[in-house]
Amino acid sequence: MSLDADWRADLDVVDAALIDGYQSGFPVADRPFETVADAIAAETGHDVDGDAVLERVRRLREAGVFRRFGAVLNPPVIGSSTLAAVRAPADRFDGIAATVNGYRQVNHNYRRDHEWNMWFVVTAGSRQRRDEILSAIESETGCSVLALPMLTDYYIDLEFPVVNRDRFARESVAGADASATRIAEDARGDLSPLEADLLIAIQDGLPLSPTPYRDVAAEIDASAADVRAATRRLLGDGCIKRIGCVVNHVVTGFRNNCMVVWDVPDDDLDAYGERVGSLPYVTLCYHRPRRPEQDWPYNLFTMIHGREADAVDAKIDELAADYLPVPHERLYSTETLKQTGARYEDLLAE
Repeated sequence: MSLDADWRADLDVVDAALIDGYQSGFPVADRPFETVADAIAAETGHDVDGDAVLERVRRLREAGVFRRFGAVLNPPVIGSSTLAAVRAPADRFDGIAATVNGYRQVNHNYRRDHEWNMWFVVTAGSRQRRDEILSAIESETGCSVLALPMLTDYYIDLEFPVVNRDRFARESVAGADASATRIAEDARGDLSPLEADLLIAIQDGLPLSPTPYRDVAAEIDASAADVRAATRRLLGDGCIKRIGCVVNHVVTGFRNNCMVVWDVPDDDLDAYGERVGSLPYVTLCYHRPRRPEQDWPYNLFTMIHGREADAVDAKIDELAADYLPVPHERLYSTETLKQTGARYEDLLAE
């Protein structure tokens, strides 16, 4: 789909209900598309069945509106994950990006307008494996790696309505609930073998079929009932953040995003983080370590997504003036170098 085309042109009310209503909350049931069809039919008054909803998800994925369908995993809870950055020289940028992207465990990589110009996420089944990858990237590229694991999650949610003409994420939505959740760097380690197998099987998404959990059960040689029960447990304890249709924010117009880093007094960090994380237009808010030895003084990270760069800038101005009167820098994303879900080779299991 052309980014300049109006992606809403061919949508009807059923598509809109599916896109904005089922980025999460897809039922963990033997035939989930039938359950969703019943709910959408009641909401819209349109007669639609499970097969039709399944076909719409397929169509919207092929059009690029959905990146995938399935579970959104929570890497810092499941294994060991970190945000990292390098200062890639302009004449070697593409080669360094290819090296970084060559690692399966690198699931996001962006060029940002800053001295540290390449930002990527490494997710692995253990802290040891994560750190081995960072060391290998340093060795192969000759670039020092700025490693910034998440230490506290105040608010992280990329689920927001997109079938609208909002200028920035959640413009028409009330504030969120934010709280300080400490994140361990070590892998969880208490997964059952079934849970570990299940998470690896669904990391790329659930099968687009009338019975996705039954299909996964057959793949990992388990019963469908056990797979559904394990999925509910993993949702309940935060290993799985949500199950639904993962929206492509670039295709749906939210192509301007800015990561803003703030130098917040350590004693005030939780108070600032919870206050800022509750703002509706802040899609991500978390604490990462300072690295003074690498001239990195910032400890609070926020992200704002918008359709227009000036709208994003205006919200950052508001954030700085009214909520975070501390030194900050704005790191605009200028190019997506890689974007996938979290990828694991293996996971620690009891």
